[in-house]
Amino acid sequence: MGTNNLLEIRDLLESDIALISDYWFTSSADHLLGMGVDLNCLPSREEMESFLYRQLDTEDQEKESLAMIATLKGEPIGHCNVNQITFGEEAHMHLHIWHESHRKMGVGAQMVLESIPVFFERLQLKRLWCEPYAENKAPNATLKKIGFKFKKNYFTIPGSFSFEQSVNQYELKKEDLEKLSTI
Repeated sequence: MGTNNLLEIRDLLESDIALISDYWFTSSADHLLGMGVDLNCLPSREEMESFLYRQLDTEDQEKESLAMIATLKGEPIGHCNVNQITFGEEAHMHLHIWHESHRKMGVGAQMVLESIPVFFERLQLKRLWCEPYAENKAPNATLKKIGFKFKKNYFTIPGSFSFEQSVNQYELKKEDLEKLSTI
C-alpha cells in the first residue's frame, strides 16, 4: 500500500457524488483555471451528478467513467478517474485532491498508484494516458515520480471541461505496471 498506510482507495459510492460536485462547484476559479478548466464548459451540478449516478449502475464494459475514491483515515479526500474509455484497449486518467489541506502530502501519488491496477484489471486496459495541463506542476511531478513515460507536449482541448492548452502527454503500458515506483 505505499508509505502512507492510512490512505485507501475504494469504488465510488452514492455518498461520494455530492463530494465530487462540491469539489467542482466550490473550488476557487484560480484552482480550476490552474488545472486548465474552462469555467464556461462545466456542466451544471445536476448534469454532473446525473452522469455519476448513471456510472454507478453501469457495467465496467459500458462505463464512460470509472472513479476510485481516496480516503484518508476513512474520510474521502479525492478521486482518481478514467474516461475516454475504449474497453480492452485504453483510457485517459485524471487525478484530483479535493482540499488544499491534503495536497502536497504525497497522497495524490499514492492514490494514483493504488488506482492504476484497478483501472487496468477492470477495464482490461493495454495502456493508460494522462494529459495534464503543462503549467499544472503537481500532476506532472506525480506522473514522472510514479513512472509514467513522457510522450510529448502539444496543444489541445484535453477534456470536456478544458480550454485549449499546452498539455504534457504521459503513457503507461500494461507491461510497465511492475516497474511503477512504490514511493
